[in-house]
Amino acid sequence: MSERLIIFDTTLRDGEQSPGASMTRDEKLRIARQLERMRVDVIEAGFAAASNGDFESVRAVAETIRESTVCSLARASESDIRRAGEAIKPAASGRIHTFIATSPIHMEKKLRMTPDQVVAQAIKSVGWALEYTDDVEFSAEDAVRSDIDFLVRVFTDVIKAGARTINVPDTVGYSVPAQWAERMKQLIERVPGADTVIWSTHCHNDLGMAVANSLAAVMAGARQVECTINGLGERAGNASLEEIVMAVRTRRDVFGLETRIDATQIVPASRLVSTITGYPVQPNKAVVGANAFAHESGIHQDGVLKHRETYEIMRAEDVGWNTNKLVLGKHSGRNAFRARLNDLGIVVESEEQLNVAFAAFKELADKKHEIFDEDLQALMSDESVTPEEELYKLVAMSVRSETGETPHAAVTLIDAGREATVESKGSGPVDAAFRAIEMVAASKAELLLYSVNAITTGTDAQGEVTVRLAKGGRIVNGQGADTDIIVASAKAYINALNKLRGGQKLNPQGESPI
Repeated sequence: MSERLIIFDTTLRDGEQSPGASMTRDEKLRIARQLERMRVDVIEAGFAAASNGDFESVRAVAETIRESTVCSLARASESDIRRAGEAIKPAASGRIHTFIATSPIHMEKKLRMTPDQVVAQAIKSVGWALEYTDDVEFSAEDAVRSDIDFLVRVFTDVIKAGARTINVPDTVGYSVPAQWAERMKQLIERVPGADTVIWSTHCHNDLGMAVANSLAAVMAGARQVECTINGLGERAGNASLEEIVMAVRTRRDVFGLETRIDATQIVPASRLVSTITGYPVQPNKAVVGANAFAHESGIHQDGVLKHRETYEIMRAEDVGWNTNKLVLGKHSGRNAFRARLNDLGIVVESEEQLNVAFAAFKELADKKHEIFDEDLQALMSDESVTPEEELYKLVAMSVRSETGETPHAAVTLIDAGREATVESKGSGPVDAAFRAIEMVAASKAELLLYSVNAITTGTDAQGEVTVRLAKGGRIVNGQGADTDIIVASAKAYINALNKLRGGQKLNPQGESPI
């Protein structure tokens, strides 16, 4: 067994299956660049056969990323695998990850295939994938509820067919650590050729044990963990990358393994994913939560002041806390602005886009004296809709809210090139603003989420608002940031409307379940 643990990040694929977490191509590229900067081994960029948008996103990541392996998921069908193969062709290092269900309930009720047919299809899928890359990963969907003798048979045959990585997923988050470790141990012991492949695990968090199960599998011999930033993922999510990495790093005495991850990039990655997806990080989240290194108890505070290791097992700075350095001010020029965006992995593709972003930066600099990296990330998310997709644009807004009076908002919008001014009342200033915008847009979209977070500390901090809208089976997130929280709210709502009207891609639910 290798003494290095491979970190396989599936934020762009499994993480995107969280309701409303669908990402645009450019947003995926921003996250992929941050994952590469963090030195993730494998980036699962998407499910290329799901849609043309997914195919283009995977291909764009494959064209951009040079230091990490770029992977596409594919069902065990020839059309899926060929689509994945075409998508990863530009990659410096490409992988196809193919899967088929192996549990009795899935084979009978979903696939309507016999066990013999499943084995034959698995073998063929590996063969098709090998036409595009020698780096082929095979997963047995719902392995936790599969018969272990059947798993041994399937894994034996796909290894003979040429698979280099064998993934054992707890698709439904059903296992417990001792059971999962035993299953991994038995498979490694019983499968011929087990020592010629990398064993992997992919655990869901339905019972809150995804990280514990993943680490139990590592103790039993797994040398790849599939995980996501912030534990993002469908249902209750996936194993958290940051928790896996820091557990292995902090407890070297237990695991005896190394990763190639640059841990100082963990917090920046967490914040970026949270900003783009609209999924806030809970304050008490391990490693990346705002309270992860906070000490309220007097006894704890006294101990930490005397010697940090009395109550801290990790250093905050080791995972990227306290690195939100002041980068720019209102006197900074365009070149400095562009250079800092490049440092953050944000590529500005045209002079027009740079001009718009720089103007927004100057406007922010007039309101906020100290501008941090987090402010720039939020600013660029705020500008994520391209001019050709920008059907609505906020021109001006005034809001009146007094004790004992019904709040009132007057909003001026650009609607497909025409200016419109509308007024509305609401139960609060935000409600009044949204109602006014709807008088112009008439979208009849359902508001699923309204979330507000402070980007940095201080009373002049920008408020970052996420609005999640649903209409006709589509779910989109809109982001807005401003030092005025009502303005940020209006920007977020308009950003979401532009994504709905602009045809940005569907939330990719249901077809990539491992």
